[in-house]
Amino acid sequence: MTRRGLFGTAALAAATRAFGGPPAAGRIKQSAARWCYSKMSLDDLCANAARIGLQGIDLVDHKEWPTVRKHGLTPAMVPGAGDIPNGWNRKELHDKLEKEMRENIERAAAAKVPNVITFSGNRRGMSDEDGKENTILGLNRVKKMAEDNKVTICLELLNSKVDHKDYMCDHTAWGAEVCKQVNSPNVKLLYDIYHMQIMEGDLARTMEKHLPRIAHIQLADNPGRHEPGTGEINYPFLFRHLDAIGYGGWIGCEYKPCTTTLEGLSWHAIQAFET
Repeated sequence: MTRRGLFGTAALAAATRAFGGPPAAGRIKQSAARWCYSKMSLDDLCANAARIGLQGIDLVDHKEWPTVRKHGLTPAMVPGAGDIPNGWNRKELHDKLEKEMRENIERAAAAKVPNVITFSGNRRGMSDEDGKENTILGLNRVKKMAEDNKVTICLELLNSKVDHKDYMCDHTAWGAEVCKQVNSPNVKLLYDIYHMQIMEGDLARTMEKHLPRIAHIQLADNPGRHEPGTGEINYPFLFRHLDAIGYGGWIGCEYKPCTTTLEGLSWHAIQAFET
């Protein structure tokens, strides 16, 4: 099954016109988040993703990497340390998080996996300034290992209004300042368009301003967290903008399909970056 066979040349041509033509070949790499396709086995997800033209899968554990690789795909974003409520803003967690991060960086490096994910943690009454200081201290403990192993630690930006109440790293400026203070080419942001639309909007300018600190982008539309085109975010414009400003990282599609999982997955082939 090819892209043209699945969608037809007319649909593909229309999509390319709508998105202003393809970016430079090979510069943009697409992935799909595993959890969004839980009704499909990982093997089937990877097989369909490869047929459609995706290049990676996000949020897969190391035990799942062989299945992803079997289909010629890259585990593009994998576990690093902590979870959403429990992250680097708590000094009492630093020893545990450092151990976890070192183990996962070592795994990622051995498998040539580019990115590991990590989190600030929830506020639980802590000030953002104290949390920022603690997060910087914690990430400083693991940055050299990331640099030495050529793995990027990605601090995720999430909304604290709808999906992740009380999460601290909920604005780009906060996350970018953490990365600036850590001062490592291997500690950057996972910028999620859906989450940041909810928290702050001004997506194009924000991504351009902080582009050097963004290693990975994820997306969904808002409201509803479904495919682009189902909500208020102007994805055709944002895709052209990312191409124009030279973004060269991964685009991870992390949305809940509106219909069947396969139809939802198929959005990538005609709506995203064609190469």
